[in-house]
Amino acid sequence: MKQRTVLTVLFDGVQSLDVTGPMEVFAGASRARGVSYGLRTASLDGGPVRTTSGLTLVPDGSLADAPVPHTLLVPGGRGTRGAHPELTAWLREHAPRAERLVSVCTGALLLAEAGLLDGHRVTTHWNSCERLARDFPAVHVDPDPIFVRDGRLATSAGVTAGIDLALALVEEDHGRELALTIARHLVVFLRRPGNQAQFSAQLSAQTAQRAPLREVQLWIDRNPAADLGVDALAARARLSPRHFARAFRAETGTTPGRYVERVRLEHARRLLEDSSDGVEQVARASGYGTPEAMRRAFVKTLATAPAEYRRRFRAAVPPPRT
Repeated sequence: MKQRTVLTVLFDGVQSLDVTGPMEVFAGASRARGVSYGLRTASLDGGPVRTTSGLTLVPDGSLADAPVPHTLLVPGGRGTRGAHPELTAWLREHAPRAERLVSVCTGALLLAEAGLLDGHRVTTHWNSCERLARDFPAVHVDPDPIFVRDGRLATSAGVTAGIDLALALVEEDHGRELALTIARHLVVFLRRPGNQAQFSAQLSAQTAQRAPLREVQLWIDRNPAADLGVDALAARARLSPRHFARAFRAETGTTPGRYVERVRLEHARRLLEDSSDGVEQVARASGYGTPEAMRRAFVKTLATAPAEYRRRFRAAVPPPRT
């Protein structure tokens, strides 16, 4: 049995779920026959660390004594702020020896500080993407996906995205069925694809201040198959189309058309993941009108067709109705 060792780096101010989430995934995988992940944690001096929540974690040992792992995982947390000369020096020397280098949340900042992300496409928690891009211009920061794979390097967005990434790594190592089994065991109902946005349409857009615009947002969310053109939406808000479009963008940070696109895509994804409706039914219910229009939206945003998306990410439901 081939064992893949996973070494997780600990430090004061680490986010506890960045550590325990992926570890639970790998530990769950190791319960399957013929699968073995050797899990180990280490801090610089081998001493306990205090997490952002106040929880104390006791590592297995020091980084100096840790063997070269198959997968080196660097979590995030408030402890990634500022300079970390000793930790980044260790990462700079030892991380290139690992077969797979992984960061969760703001752990990407530590890897960038060590010069390990230069020239790579990466992501991190949405609140730190601007900082990462500003402080490390040689790094190609993509703020949208929940995780990004670039060769041996894998980076993920905040907290729970580390679980999604760990599930994807297990799928890479041992197949989709095992990853789905672990997801069900952890009550992670949906294994999100890496190119899924960190925010839903409702979260990525600001909530409008004025009541008529908020009501329009709610109408869009609840009626994706309705006429959601600017003229129709402006009439609901009792504004002229030009005034409505300008006010909507000013208060939500996005255009009405872009907001509608996101809502419809999310609605279609949920139906493909959770329902047994056929692709044509999903397209109509989500406001696309035709399967081809929905296919174009999926390929443009998610780089995959609806049928393939359903095959990979739907929950256990009966076969689609014809």
